[in-house]
Amino acid sequence: MQSNMKWIVILLFTITCVIPLQAFANDALLKQSYASKTSDVQIRGSGNVIHILPDDNKGSRHQKFIIRLGNGQTLLVAHNIDLAPRVNNLKKGDRVEFYGEYEWNSKGGVMHWTHKDPAARHIDGWLKHKGKTYW
Repeated sequence: MQSNMKWIVILLFTITCVIPLQAFANDALLKQSYASKTSDVQIRGSGNVIHILPDDNKGSRHQKFIIRLGNGQTLLVAHNIDLAPRVNNLKKGDRVEFYGEYEWNSKGGVMHWTHKDPAARHIDGWLKHKGKTYW
C-alpha cells in the first residue's frame, strides 16, 4: 500500500512540474520568434486578456483582443468569426489558451488560424476560454 502511495505522489509531482514547463517552453518559442522576426510558427500557449479591441469587419470578420504571455510579451489574437464561433463573454483579465499560427509584427506578433480550415489545407487551430473550445 505504501509503495502505491509513493508512486501516486511521484506521478502527481511529475504532472505539476511538466505542465508549467510546457507553458514556459511555448513562451520561450514565442519570444524567440519575435526576436528573430520569424513567422508561420504553429504553437500552443496561453495568456491573460489585457485589451479587447473592436471586431475587424473588413474582408473575413475577426474578433480581436490582446493577451499578455507569462514572459511579458503581448500578442494580438485575430480569431476568424466567419469560420469559428465568437469567444463569448470575454473580459479583461480572462485567461485564454490558444493553438494557432504566429505571425511576427513589431508589436509582439499576431496569433491567427485559431479555427478549423474548411479546405483542410492548414492545421486546425482553436481558442479555449473558461473550459469551452472555439474552433
